[in-house]
Amino acid sequence: MGTTTVRLDADEERALDELAALHGGRSSALREGLRLLAASTRRQAALAEFVHEWETEAGPVDDDTISRMADRYEL
Repeated sequence: MGTTTVRLDADEERALDELAALHGGRSSALREGLRLLAASTRRQAALAEFVHEWETEAGPVDDDTISRMADRYEL
């Protein structure tokens, strides 16, 4: 397991301390944040791929439709 140094400002330190209390420590809170960010990034990539395939098959999709679909499927 690797070790990484992260520089935080005062507000980020306070936020991390609050999250640490909920997640069993600072490292656990940071790992959970990383997992959530990775999952969000994967969802965004999946949405982009879906829209690309949709546009290839059916033509351009307007931003309102994309927004409604993202909200509906929590993407």
